[in-house]
Amino acid sequence: MEISTLAMYHCLAFVWYFFIAYSITHVETEEPPSELFLYGGQWKYLTVLNLVLQAVFYGVSFLADVLRLIKKLRCAKCIISSRDLLFSVLAFPVSTFVSISFWTLYTYNRELVYPKSLDGVIPLWLNHAMHTAVFPFALLEILALPHRYPAKKKGLILLGFVAFLYISWVLWIYSVTGEWVYPLFALFSPSGLAAFFAGSLAIVVSCYNFGEFLNRMIWGQSKFS
Repeated sequence: MEISTLAMYHCLAFVWYFFIAYSITHVETEEPPSELFLYGGQWKYLTVLNLVLQAVFYGVSFLADVLRLIKKLRCAKCIISSRDLLFSVLAFPVSTFVSISFWTLYTYNRELVYPKSLDGVIPLWLNHAMHTAVFPFALLEILALPHRYPAKKKGLILLGFVAFLYISWVLWIYSVTGEWVYPLFALFSPSGLAAFFAGSLAIVVSCYNFGEFLNRMIWGQSKFS
């Protein structure tokens, strides 16, 4: 794909995710928010954090494209390295995990992750923008251009560290409010919850490996932008 076309695509994707993140953080409801909602706002939900992550990634990607267009190759090289690390370790695995885990649990019992009461608050299109469209966007990014993946050990350590931070955030919120971010967690015993977190981490790692596999199969080992 031509650099100018990539720049246009990345700019539009950035605007899209910025708009979605803005929309979900400004959803209005007639009912007074609970203590859980007040503590940390919507920044406790992985879906919302992923929207911000995607906006940051596409913003960095657009910046890299612009630098390449104006021939600032030395600066572009540094930004491209950051772009590839962000995509491989976080943007692709997290967006894939969000889409797969949400719709799996939604199909099983939507009340565990997305109560029916939310249908009157969050429009259907916004729900799909947050939980469905993120995966095709991630796949399109792999098809659009190659990304350099870090050494497997480094990539997984970084991914595991971010996962640890989010789990710590969820547990901290529970310790303060006495309520779980997701109703699903209330069904587990402490050991069961630990097993659930471990299983979720395994799925995220699988998403990372899947992205690396697709990138290698489409672009090979040596071709990088």
